[in-house]
Amino acid sequence: MSAQADGARRARVAFLGPAGTFSEEALLTGAVEGAVEPVAVASIPEAVSALREGRVDLALAPIENSLEGSIDVTLDLLAEQEGAVRVAAESVLGVRHCLIAAREIELAAIETVISHPQVPGQCTRFLRSELARASVQAASSTAEAVRSVVAADDGASAALGTRLAAEIYGGTVLREGVEDREDNQTRFVWLARTGEDPGPLPLRTGGAGEPRTAIVFWGSGARHSGWLVRCLGEFAARDINLHKIESRPRRDLVGDYMFFLELAGDEGEEGVAAALEGLRALCERVLVLGSYRTAPGRAVPDGKAGTAAR
Repeated sequence: MSAQADGARRARVAFLGPAGTFSEEALLTGAVEGAVEPVAVASIPEAVSALREGRVDLALAPIENSLEGSIDVTLDLLAEQEGAVRVAAESVLGVRHCLIAAREIELAAIETVISHPQVPGQCTRFLRSELARASVQAASSTAEAVRSVVAADDGASAALGTRLAAEIYGGTVLREGVEDREDNQTRFVWLARTGEDPGPLPLRTGGAGEPRTAIVFWGSGARHSGWLVRCLGEFAARDINLHKIESRPRRDLVGDYMFFLELAGDEGEEGVAAALEGLRALCERVLVLGSYRTAPGRAVPDGKAGTAAR
C-alpha cells in the first residue's frame, strides 16, 4: 500500500498500460476516487505477475467483451496460477471506440489501422464500410496504438482507442463511437492474492450484485462418453444455475481441454460446496477461481435451474 496525504492507504493496482487504455478507464471509474494508485504494466501476464510477486496489492484484467466474447489470455492465466490468485470482484465498462490520428486527415488517406487485437472485431461494420482498403495491425494495447500513431504522424495511419488516450498523447479524434453496437461492454475482474485479506475493496459499488463463483476443471475422464454431462449434473442435481461454460485447450495434447464455469452462489454455500465436492471426485483438478458479487446492472437470468452456455 502507499500513503495518501491524509494518512490513509491507497491500494496499488496493476492494469494493462500505458496510460489511456480501457483498463485504466475501468480502474478509474470503478474505484473510489483517491483510493487506488494505478500501476501501468506492459501486458495482462505482467499485471498478474506483479500481483503474485507482491509488487502490487490488486490487479485488474479484462475477462469478457459483450461482442467478442472471452479474453482468452486472462482465462488461461487464471488456470495457470493454480489458485495463487483469485477473482475478488468485477466491474463492467461501457466501451466506446474512437478512430484517432496524429492530425486531421481524410478517411480515404488511411492505409493502416492499429489497435489491440480484441478491438477490430468490435468495429467490423465501420472498418468494412469506411476503411475497407486499410490494413489492420495489432498493438499491445489501445493506448500504445494511439501513442505510436501520434508519434509516427505519417498521414496514413490511425488507431482505434479511447478519447482519453487521444487527450494524453495529443491525437485527433476523427470519428467517435465506431463500435458495432452502442451497448458494447467489457467485463473486468479485480484479482487478489489467495490466502491474503486485502481488506475492503476500493470499489464504488462493490458487493452490490448477485453472488457468483468461477471455477475451472479438467480430467482424463473427458475422453469417455458422458463425463462432461456427469460433471455438470453435480450442479443440476442441486438446482444451481450455470451462467457460463466454456472450454479452452490445455496446451498438452490436441483435444485435451479445461472447462471454465461461472455459477450462481458463493463457494461457502452448502449446495455449492457439495457440488464442488462431487465434481472433484470426477476430475483430475478443480480450481475455484473466486467467489464474488456481480457488477451492478449486469443481467442475471431468472430461475435457478439449467445451464447457459456462452
